[in-house]
Amino acid sequence: MSGYSKVDAGVSPPRVAIPRDYNAAVDFIDRNVAEGRGARIALHDDAGSYSYADLLDRVNRAGHALLALGLEPETRVAMALLDTVDFPAVFWGAIKAGLVPIPLNTLLTSGDYAYMLRDSRARALVASDALLDKLLPAAKDQPHLKHIVVSGAESHGHQRLADLMDKAAGTLAAAATTADDVAFWLYSSGSTGAPKGAMHLQSDLVQTAALWGRGCLGITESDVSYSAAKLFFAYGLGNAMTLPLHMGGTAAITAARPTPDGVMAMLRKHRPTLFYGVPTLFGAILADPANTRDKGSDRLRLCISAGEALPEDVGKRWKQRFGVDILDGIGSTEMLHIFLANRPGEIRYGTTGKAVPGYDLRILDEKGDPAAPGEIGELVVNGPSSAIGYWNQRGKSTHTFRGPWTYTGDKYRVDAEGFYHYCGRSDDMMKVSGNWVSPFEVEATLIAHPQVLEAAVVGQDDDQGLLKPKAFVVLKPEAARADRDTLTGELQNFVKSRLAPYKYPRWIEYVDALPKTATGKIQRFKLRQIGR
Repeated sequence: MSGYSKVDAGVSPPRVAIPRDYNAAVDFIDRNVAEGRGARIALHDDAGSYSYADLLDRVNRAGHALLALGLEPETRVAMALLDTVDFPAVFWGAIKAGLVPIPLNTLLTSGDYAYMLRDSRARALVASDALLDKLLPAAKDQPHLKHIVVSGAESHGHQRLADLMDKAAGTLAAAATTADDVAFWLYSSGSTGAPKGAMHLQSDLVQTAALWGRGCLGITESDVSYSAAKLFFAYGLGNAMTLPLHMGGTAAITAARPTPDGVMAMLRKHRPTLFYGVPTLFGAILADPANTRDKGSDRLRLCISAGEALPEDVGKRWKQRFGVDILDGIGSTEMLHIFLANRPGEIRYGTTGKAVPGYDLRILDEKGDPAAPGEIGELVVNGPSSAIGYWNQRGKSTHTFRGPWTYTGDKYRVDAEGFYHYCGRSDDMMKVSGNWVSPFEVEATLIAHPQVLEAAVVGQDDDQGLLKPKAFVVLKPEAARADRDTLTGELQNFVKSRLAPYKYPRWIEYVDALPKTATGKIQRFKLRQIGR
């Protein structure tokens, strides 16, 4: 059996020793049972609760089920699974068997799935029956795909995962992998072109669990984690699986979409101590005054936000109503999880905090030189959880991964106290009157207005061809009947009174909803197309 990692939590950052012969599934699953946590609850899903011993049995059976298909070591296995116990069973089972799982976004189109199946050359696809209407058309004429395995009751003529697992043994010898073997892929969101398969190593998962989960959040086996972000997303994969499992804790997951009502119901049902969300979700929960701490989890000790920067007003209002801080942070598919964040005891709302110990950060100007203090530049990060590159994308790999540094594409500035301030994605930044304007800064100001629920800001040319800010605003329900002309002037003056005058939105368009990705990020590129 491959060795376990050893974490020295008595130093900062925690020191992670990973043996050369290493299989991540053994470290995260088998180790908990070997250390006496077999009877502890590892996971709650919509169907029930599962101990660590139960989970180990399912992982082993899933691994055998995949191997029984005739899959060779390092074969890629696409996963389009909703958040049920089958997700961790297949993910860890594949890794333990020496295969390479590739979790796919469960909210994509048939065209997206067809591209990823062809690009990855996956030999097998494990899919939830509820997703087959989009996946089966995508699976047609795939030159490499040989097997479709269905999680759920409706198999549509394909093999059922439950049947394969029922026939399989409950013990499985781990594949002879090393810490530097590719363990799994995650596809980027594809917001700038086709999605890219980021390849992660066996050793990456434990690094994020130790440095962020243990070193910053202080997760213990008594913590219960609930993540609104789904398991297919790098953020959710860590929140609801690797971080709690590494410490022998418990996670609560659901296949349902994370609506405000649904999230509050999960908080009441499972009483988590840690809740992971995204800014738009926190804002939507706050929009209903009936959502209070006594309607959620009385054990909540921390909330965490990522995906997009958390507006200062949202963080402060959440703390006031729920009595718990939101730790805003940033991670990426390429870095696997959060590497820059506010931390307990060191919170500055309106900023993304400071580097997670174990990660080094730099801000570079347009020439690639270190930016001057307070100057806006691109954030680059050096840390032990970076992907080794994008599959079959050498040009994009060499642009993003440069030696030990990963180029994020995010614009930041650092204040005199060392806190990082998010300014926007490189593609979203705009120069107005010769000055950089951060769309996030304008959005955060608009959201602070009592009648605004959400806002997104993009650049638009005026009648002289000069770029100026334009805002798309979603109003709170009680403001729906407000006179729009009067409100527009009020909002523009509101921004002018708080920011430099050139930053105010020259145009405001009111919309019912903002276009977003499956992970809650605002798709500003779609808004830029509206005015064209």
